[in-house]
Formats: sequence, C-alpha cells, structure tokens
Amino acid sequence: MADDGDLWVFGYGSLMWRPGFEFRERVPARLFGMHRALCVYSFVHRGTPERPGLVLGLDRGGTCRGIAFRVAAAAREKTVAYLRAREQVTAVYLETMRLIELEEEARRRVRALCFTVDRRHAQYAGRLTVAEAVRHVRQGRGSSGSNRDYVEDAVRALNALGYRKTDLHLIAERLSEAERSGLRPQAPAEGVSILDP
Repeated sequence: MADDGDLWVFGYGSLMWRPGFEFRERVPARLFGMHRALCVYSFVHRGTPERPGLVLGLDRGGTCRGIAFRVAAAAREKTVAYLRAREQVTAVYLETMRLIELEEEARRRVRALCFTVDRRHAQYAGRLTVAEAVRHVRQGRGSSGSNRDYVEDAVRALNALGYRKTDLHLIAERLSEAERSGLRPQAPAEGVSILDP
C-alpha cells in the first residue's frame, strides 16, 4: 500500500520505457475516459517548428492502458520538477490528477499525475490519417532523436502490455515499408490524431 504523500505518475508514452526518475513501484494501469493518441506536433524532442514530428498525448474519450509509477513522498517535489522540465517545454500538456486502476489482483484505484493534451494549444494536431502521421514521423527529428525511434519504442512498450494491433503498430509497419522502398521523407501535411487503446 502507498504511504501517505507518495505520488503516482501515469505513463502512456515515453515515460513507459524511460521514466527518468526513481520509483518504488511500477504497475500496469488503466485510465478511463481518455485515450492515447498521436496528436501532438513535436517542435523540440522529435521535430522542429519547420519540420514537426508527432508524439503521444492523452485525449478525450475511451480508455488507455499504460504504466503507473509510485514515487516516494520525499522525492515528490523533485520528480514533479523533473517531469515539468521534460514534458512541458512548450506547455502543450495540462497537468492533471486522475483516478487510475492498477492492473493487479487487488485492482487498487489511485489518483495519479497525468499529462493530458491541451486542445487549445497550437501543437494540438487533432485527428490525422495514418498516411499523414507517417509523413510527419518520417520527417521528425529533434533534441531527443528521430521520431521513428520514438514510435518504435512506443510499439515495443505496447507489445509488453499485450497490445499487438494498434494504429501505432500500423504506422511502424508503414515506416518500415517506406524505408524498404527507399522513399524520402515528405513535406508535412496539415492537420493528426491517431488513436490507440
């Protein structure tokens, strides 16, 4: 059981495979009422304003499976400061506390820190077709590396949770096909939200 003051953090994107902070517990978890979506134009980590990539956000509706991390109360402030510096470079996310269900025998429900997409932000991509998403991912490269690596890491994390057929899997397949055919990255398309469970 969590000690009073411990912080739960819900990871649904890169936090799943690279949290970057110390934690006491790591548990698969489920968030209801929001879904994982490739709906954020990346201007820093996986792209630039001139050639934006795409990263994941939590958007309205559905359910999202991810990873919950329990952080000791003594490390709470340090962890939140780290997450703000990492996730809020351009303030595209809203910091919220949401009820999540831990996927364990006891099915505990805890409140967790979640970074949800701000639909009013200029980097909110909305819903994109798979082709549009692939175009952005292929061109995206930023301070944290290539957008393609990000998508492939996300697919591996989803595989570890038991997901095998999601839009991200389809995008990864299309990226591989494009590379095999020798296609060059194309100019960005307008408008993306690729949904995942």
